[in-house]
Amino acid sequence: MRLRLLFSEAWRSLGANLSTTVAATMTVLVGMFLLGLFIALGTWTVSWSDHVKKELLVKVEFKTNPQATKAQENAVAKALNQNKYVKSWTFVSKEQALKDMSKHYPDLTKNLPYNPLPDVLQVTPDKPEDIALLSQSLRPLPEGVSGIVDGKTYSKKILQYAHVIEYVFTVATVILLIASTLLIANTIRLSIFSRRREVEVMKLVGATNWFVRGPFMIEGLFCGLLGSLLAIVCLVVGKTAASSTILHVTSTSGSDVHAWSFGLTSLVLVGVGLGLGALGSGVTLHRFLKV
Repeated sequence: MRLRLLFSEAWRSLGANLSTTVAATMTVLVGMFLLGLFIALGTWTVSWSDHVKKELLVKVEFKTNPQATKAQENAVAKALNQNKYVKSWTFVSKEQALKDMSKHYPDLTKNLPYNPLPDVLQVTPDKPEDIALLSQSLRPLPEGVSGIVDGKTYSKKILQYAHVIEYVFTVATVILLIASTLLIANTIRLSIFSRRREVEVMKLVGATNWFVRGPFMIEGLFCGLLGSLLAIVCLVVGKTAASSTILHVTSTSGSDVHAWSFGLTSLVLVGVGLGLGALGSGVTLHRFLKV
């Protein structure tokens, strides 16, 4: 019976204060729409940075003149298996390397009198951040190895950019959530302020804090839910309009580069919208309960 009374009071208040209800709902809509966009772009960017970090390799090139022996190549491979900085390695023969190069740069390999490429071990570090330590652990050069290519400058920049992307995504998400909470709280505060006399009367006749707070929190939940659902609809429309561009960018970036699924993002938006609506109304009402 009490629960039904709380919902009836909340529904009556929503109709009686339609302008503030619309304002609160629109505030949630804007906040959740921006959050949805940011989740999509942010998680895709973080996934892309992880993809790039996985491509960081150390290349162990064997001598071509004189040609490194199979025993020397096997000795290096055995040492890599015992190296704590090595996750995996792949052997690429000089024949395979020339074949791959011919596919990508046919003009450069068309009239070659012989194969100048060496046998190579492509080594993946256990952690992208360990690429410098891995390169250092392979020195002095083992017998039969002509050089080690680790792309030191390139790798350092990639790791720096990846860390910056992760930090920016985290900080911006926190700021956006705080801003959304404040906007919703201020909007709901206007509704509560216009009904402060009603709250005071309820307190004076013996209503408990939670009985007074209940209808306002239900209002906040309703505004949060409705605003989140409208934001999801706007995101669906935007996603449909930009689907061709999204598919093109995804296909050129790698099969393992992707943002969170739309279903998961929608659940996050609904959950955050409900939480912000309830929190904004509950926290804002606290000062008016001190009668």
